[in-house]
Amino acid sequence: MVLPGFHPRFPPLPVGTDTEYVLTQRPLRRIMAFAGRSIDEVVNCPIAKRQVAHYFKLGRWMDRRIEMLELESQWNELGRQR
Repeated sequence: MVLPGFHPRFPPLPVGTDTEYVLTQRPLRRIMAFAGRSIDEVVNCPIAKRQVAHYFKLGRWMDRRIEMLELESQWNELGRQR
C-alpha cells in the first residue's frame, strides 16, 4: 500500500538486471570542495579566487591530456591491425 503523496521515485527493478548508477558532479563544485573553499570565499577573496581558478585550469588540462592519450592508444591499436 502506498500512501497518497508518497510515490516511489523509481519503479522497482526486475530481479537479475544489472544496474549502473551515475553520479554527476559539477567540476567547479568538486574543485571548491577539494580546495576547501566556499562560494563566498571565492567571490570575496582574490587569493581564493586565483587558487580555485588554477585548480580549474589544471583539471581541464588533465582532462584534455587523458583524452589525447586515450585517442592515441586507440589510433595505435588501429595501426597495428593492418
